[in-house]
Amino acid sequence: MPIVTIQLMEGRDREKKHLLIKNVTNAVVDTLNVPSDTVRVILNEMAADHYGVAGMPYFEYKEKKSKEKTDNK
Repeated sequence: MPIVTIQLMEGRDREKKHLLIKNVTNAVVDTLNVPSDTVRVILNEMAADHYGVAGMPYFEYKEKKSKEKTDNK
């Protein structure tokens, strides 16, 4: 039984998460040639302030990168 775990930040709507589960399931079925009812997809949502990049909270990092892009234009 293939089990796929996906970590993602919270905030996506239900339809997007359902589509993700469907597409990941289909990819596993096609790749491993297994029945879809044996595939498990687990979405672990986390708060954005529980995630960091380069030693900064995610949103701080994102703002910094955005500013760098603007400054380089």
